[in-house]
Amino acid sequence: MHRSELQNAESGAGPRGLAERFRATRALTEALVAPLSDADASIQSMEDASPAKWHLAHTTWFWETFLLREHAPGYRLHDERWPFLFNSYYEAEGARIARAARGMLSRPTLAEVLAWRGQVTEAMEPLLADPALSDLIALGIAHEEQHIELLLTDIKHALFQNPLGPAMWEREAPPAAAQVDAPGWHTHPGGIARVGHQTEGFAFDNEGPRHRVLLEPFALADRLVTNGEWADFIADGGYADARLWLADGWGWVQQNAIAAPLYWREDGAHFTHRGWQARDPHAPVTHISHFEADAFATWAGARLPTEFEWEAIARGQDGATSAPAHDPAGGNQLDGAAPPLPAGSPGLFGDCWQFTRSAYLPYPGFRVAEGAVGEYNGKFMSGQVVLRGASCATVRGHSRPSYRNFFYPHQRWQFTGLRLAKDA
Repeated sequence: MHRSELQNAESGAGPRGLAERFRATRALTEALVAPLSDADASIQSMEDASPAKWHLAHTTWFWETFLLREHAPGYRLHDERWPFLFNSYYEAEGARIARAARGMLSRPTLAEVLAWRGQVTEAMEPLLADPALSDLIALGIAHEEQHIELLLTDIKHALFQNPLGPAMWEREAPPAAAQVDAPGWHTHPGGIARVGHQTEGFAFDNEGPRHRVLLEPFALADRLVTNGEWADFIADGGYADARLWLADGWGWVQQNAIAAPLYWREDGAHFTHRGWQARDPHAPVTHISHFEADAFATWAGARLPTEFEWEAIARGQDGATSAPAHDPAGGNQLDGAAPPLPAGSPGLFGDCWQFTRSAYLPYPGFRVAEGAVGEYNGKFMSGQVVLRGASCATVRGHSRPSYRNFFYPHQRWQFTGLRLAKDA
């Protein structure tokens, strides 16, 4: 699928509409696992990650549980035992297998899960044209898009555990990133900004309600921090200088002997979906934690932006009289079944999710939705930090200026990086 086709399908633009977005998303999930064996798709490398087969099954469980079971007359579950295996965290849907045990599910096989997916996708067809279900279908599509990104990052972490460094795709070297200059800055004069989801299109509940925030004058870098700049941080003793680190971050570094981003090797290589490759010094650094991002920003004489500063610039509110908004479908994002890799691109979106200094908290007036879908975001608003933008593994069209990703400060298996900010 070409970029323009996928972008239109994901945004709902053009004649394809919601039904084609559903079909395109289901097909992309399956195309991404095509290179994997049953064993590849079944392994689980850590509790934060899930097997690729589980992602295939869980997204299918979502459609069967919240759409077909509730709205398709006469529909019967494919296997009444499987909801216990593939429910993620929905307490309203009952008991489920422990998250850390998902890698023990050698059965059902990958082939059985794919067959079930096909049956559920076909059974969904009569529901796709029902306008009363459009909001729930849009949520299901966005949910599967999120799991596409998780599938890619989880299988990368799993293959990384193998001493052979196996490649998911062919090992040819990717194109080199363009050489970067010293960062420029988007400046903002401060004042009242309106943030949160502001259009009629789809958004997750945690993106609203829209509200006003007061910003002090600031500047946001016009590019991401690179691998080369991170290597300078390491060479300057960044991981050994307690003065640069938050207390929890310094404890994490010491306890886990952290000395470089995840997937880096001392010989200048890093692990990718193509196996071990030479690191490109001009490409954006990724697979760092919030602790690392904050320490680097301190070392660089800067800071991380707040999520509202980032959003104001993304919306074009950068102090110019008619500053253009940044294109949320732009940059290096996932266009199809291809290996994701940060390469450096203009704009605020793409390559990697960008850490902010903002805690993941509810907006003023936030209310949890009724029913099981109300468990989607709200109950996780504790102890996590917000990231903005999109990564090279984000399905193109999935991101927005108001989109709030969130992780715990120590996690770094996702494509996470940083963009510096400073007080003006």
